[in-house]
Amino acid sequence: MTAEVTFPINKQQLESFSNDRHEPKWFTDFRLSSLEQAVNLEMPKPDKTNISKWNFTSFGINANTAAGTSFDSLSDSVKTLVGEEKDVQNLLAQKNGQTIYQAVNEDLTSKGVIFTDIATALNDHEELVKKFYMQDAVSANEHRLTALHAALVNGGTFIYVPKDVEIEAPLQAVYAHEGDFGLFNHVLIVAEANSKLTYVENYISEGSGSEAVANLVAEVYLDEGAKVSFGAVDNLAETVTTYTNRRGQVNGRDAQLYWSLGQMNDGNTVSENTTYLMGEGSYGDAKTVSIGRGQQSQNFTTNIVHYGKNSDGQILKHGVMKDRATSIFNGVTKIINGATKANGEQTERVLMLSDKARGDANPILLIDEDDVTAGHAASVGNIDPLQMFYLMSRGMNRTEAERLIIHGFLAPVVDALAIETVKNQVFHVIERKVY
Repeated sequence: MTAEVTFPINKQQLESFSNDRHEPKWFTDFRLSSLEQAVNLEMPKPDKTNISKWNFTSFGINANTAAGTSFDSLSDSVKTLVGEEKDVQNLLAQKNGQTIYQAVNEDLTSKGVIFTDIATALNDHEELVKKFYMQDAVSANEHRLTALHAALVNGGTFIYVPKDVEIEAPLQAVYAHEGDFGLFNHVLIVAEANSKLTYVENYISEGSGSEAVANLVAEVYLDEGAKVSFGAVDNLAETVTTYTNRRGQVNGRDAQLYWSLGQMNDGNTVSENTTYLMGEGSYGDAKTVSIGRGQQSQNFTTNIVHYGKNSDGQILKHGVMKDRATSIFNGVTKIINGATKANGEQTERVLMLSDKARGDANPILLIDEDDVTAGHAASVGNIDPLQMFYLMSRGMNRTEAERLIIHGFLAPVVDALAIETVKNQVFHVIERKVY
């Protein structure tokens, strides 16, 4: 029996919200049907983590944020991420789902590149959004949280890169969250044949620490020969319960998708990162680094599903747990029957700094085809006392020695992240979270 659930918005309020944003009828109808489904669908059940009592349905719906256009109006925390220069290009900044700054290089616009917020895209590029929005990579009816996301989406970004267009400079998005606002952010990226894109997003908390919810979905679609590097640093506050679902559909032959994810939230987090390798010779690379602290509970699941022949999927995840934090690191490589010559490799490693911290690394191989290669590695453990003794015997205090060991443990992932700006941001967040 499904337990009765209530949301802070009803059908009439949702319809009014959509009409106020001048959204197309199909999108309004999609919202309303998704809200109905959310009531009856069950919650997702991430392996080894019980999220049934986590707060995903109690949040505020008023953004209390005004639209803006001035770089000077951005907060110091946002400027720290994007730089202090007023002529910064290819940047979209939002606060509580409201766009507060946007700057796009005219050269990209002239080539047909679209980089705008999801609300604008629905009005200016409706048919293109409709073709991809929650069609293949993510579906509204998967479970309650995807349905709730589809119903209440209130922020996010749409990116479209035409055929043969290569974007050299990264496109950046910063999503700031404040108060008890429920952030339902949707990122949709479409890369046509032989295009190239680097996208970097940051989630940050500002202001008071009220109890809130972040329900975040990203969809990435790649055609033949396209290459997308998707970087993210999630750094939301302890009071924010977060559901994150990032998925890529690598449809074309020889297309490549690289994930560089810094999962640094301070609150309870359940995160799914899935790559579907559909095209022959397609490639997916998922790298994740995380630090847990306090009493937070986290679940990180990375899936790479092979459909295409000669497809290659790589998973690398390292996490550090301190205090009473608990984290589950699930890695799933699935090779479908017919995906001959596919290769799937994965590694999950967890380092625990406290005897009360808990970490679990679970590599899983699901192989339905004979002519493939696949492998996995996993480890969970505490700091080696001999390492600590050696460093302290060389004049370091315990804090300095621990810091060096942590950076050394995370370095194989951080150094391999595909995006330099993400490397730098992850490094600074590691410093802040560990000490």
